[in-house]
Amino acid sequence: MVAPNFSETKYWLRTARTLSDALPYMRRYAGKTFVIKYGGHAMVDRELATVFARDIVLIKQVGINPVVVHGGGPQIGDLLKRLDIPSSFIDGLRVTDAATMEVVEMVLSGSINKTIVAAINKAGGVAAGLSGKNAGLLRAKKLLSEKGDLGFVGDPDRVDPLILKALEAAGIVAVIAPVGFGVDGETYNINADTAAGAIAAATKAARLLLLTDVPGVLDKDGNLIPELTLDQVRALMADGVITGGMIPKLETCIDAVEAGVEAAVILDGRVPHALLLEIFTSHGVGTLIKRE
Repeated sequence: MVAPNFSETKYWLRTARTLSDALPYMRRYAGKTFVIKYGGHAMVDRELATVFARDIVLIKQVGINPVVVHGGGPQIGDLLKRLDIPSSFIDGLRVTDAATMEVVEMVLSGSINKTIVAAINKAGGVAAGLSGKNAGLLRAKKLLSEKGDLGFVGDPDRVDPLILKALEAAGIVAVIAPVGFGVDGETYNINADTAAGAIAAATKAARLLLLTDVPGVLDKDGNLIPELTLDQVRALMADGVITGGMIPKLETCIDAVEAGVEAAVILDGRVPHALLLEIFTSHGVGTLIKRE
């Protein structure tokens, strides 16, 4: 593995006041798996995408096993428009017929996945791209909605982490497109947050990190809440403090933590080096969700 050049961004100087500040966290997480959902603005901004790739390489080099699960909604939408294939949504989920599913798989498993892999490799790492269909990684079941037929939209049904263990043993970063397979061979489009949560649970990850376009969970006054227990998350949902698209993200975090993940974090992917700041500093930069 070629060591990346971090001099331009001075990673450690920006992440911790001194190297010794970060050492306890490096020791604590050595040998642990972190599942990182990568999407939103961080993925479409070229500079942030380069920073993300370098951060993944650094995380790998200090002994953590990063597993990247990526989205791609905007890119899918752009190609559907170019191909003149109409799109519709139910509760924020893209209705995915057979023609749309072909485009979804082409974009997620093809161009996006390989772009992320290439960026990590260019940064000095070794990455391999795959989808949930590889080695039976992610079996899905059809997602049902009372508001209409979603087509080939699925929910994780079973995760077989065998291929992820093999890649980890070989020192390779797994980059996963959230495309799964059904029991009868169908191909399903799976929400990237949900897929990341299921993979984190199956690998007993130390962290599930969801990169978003917001700072984290906000209180009623718009201030960041740095840490929440599962009961506190449920209470904020019941009180209407947490609404909209944050609800399914937190439901994913709850499911992952209840399934054995040590903690989940929602953080702002628009912040350069957000991953390093979250992992290697005592205060973090997002909202940490833990059992109690």
